[in-house]
Amino acid sequence: MYYVYILKCADGKPYTGCTENLEERLERHNKGYVPATENRYPVELVTHIVFNDKYKAFEFEKYLKSGSGRAFLNKHLI
Repeated sequence: MYYVYILKCADGKPYTGCTENLEERLERHNKGYVPATENRYPVELVTHIVFNDKYKAFEFEKYLKSGSGRAFLNKHLI
């Protein structure tokens, strides 16, 4: 299983990522081991979406990081 997840960082901004192990990845974010969020923790999980297909998960993550994907996040999730 692959997880696309949305975090709310301490600075109030969202972070979108993809992983096979959601619990371990959240722990790494909150310990400052992920460069993109190392100065923005603690983080809070807003939501996650589960995929069976690795490529579909990465495509969805890529979409959420695009302009229209960020607009979708702001309107529906954050």
